[in-house]
Amino acid sequence: MRVSMRRIVLLACCAVATMMVFHMGQHMWECQQILNQNGGWFNGRQTHSMMKPEKDELVMYNSKNIEFRYSKNMPLIFIGGVPRSGTTLMRAMMDAHPEIRCGEETRIIPRVLAMRQVWSKSEREKMRLNEAGVTDHVLDAALQAFILEVIAKHGEPAKYLCNKDPFTLKSLSYLSKLFTQSKFILMIRDGRASVHSMITRKVTIAGFDLNSYRDCIIKWNKAIEIMYGQCMEVGPSRCLSVYYEQLVLHPRKTMEKIMTFLDIPWNDAVLHHEELIGKSGGVSLSKPSNWLSSASNICRSGYNWICEL
Repeated sequence: MRVSMRRIVLLACCAVATMMVFHMGQHMWECQQILNQNGGWFNGRQTHSMMKPEKDELVMYNSKNIEFRYSKNMPLIFIGGVPRSGTTLMRAMMDAHPEIRCGEETRIIPRVLAMRQVWSKSEREKMRLNEAGVTDHVLDAALQAFILEVIAKHGEPAKYLCNKDPFTLKSLSYLSKLFTQSKFILMIRDGRASVHSMITRKVTIAGFDLNSYRDCIIKWNKAIEIMYGQCMEVGPSRCLSVYYEQLVLHPRKTMEKIMTFLDIPWNDAVLHHEELIGKSGGVSLSKPSNWLSSASNICRSGYNWICEL
């Protein structure tokens, strides 16, 4: 009797073990099939990105419930240049166009791009990120999604979206690779006029000593050299240099050239932006005093890395 009971228990254990092995094998086979189809990280080896978003588009609705779809392949517009070079005037004129929305400066985009540059220049940091599986591909995909969402959601939806953060164009070449259909408008103004405007208006710009014309001119020259060089690198089909003096003296001729470059239909409203400032659905302007106050609070809170970028 004892022997038969032992056999029954043994047989039962064998049956359970066989079922467990079978199920484990089945799950392993299913996992391998998923990896083979989608790629991913397996045993420390990278094949392709395993996880893919269900949709690559952002869907938004305006106040009239009209649907807008945005993706990384849309023709985003980036406006930049050294501060006090007419970037705000340029984006205000663009905002006056009924089908374009730039909005106020995001201020976060150039800082995130600066962080990305720091990581890429530090071999030690790059090695640490790669060891953790955070490759250039992962970082680029994350920044691509982040920048698109910030631009799309920080204002009312529109057919054409643009971003105006002056120093963003220090990363012009990088942005041109993230957003392959994007176009760039580089605002250029006589350096002496830009610096005089900074100092007399006491416009705080990181790294610029407003007590020294010489220091500001040197910093202006370095910044414009970086941006202009990258503008030339991506070529005239994607980057247009616009001179502030020409925009002021010949607004229609200059704006017609810009609209043609962007392949956007002309609208006379771009020549009358001043009539739409502060109005509902019109042109809103940034509040420098509020930003400077917020920036000071951030710095005092210990986030020095933000202030140093």
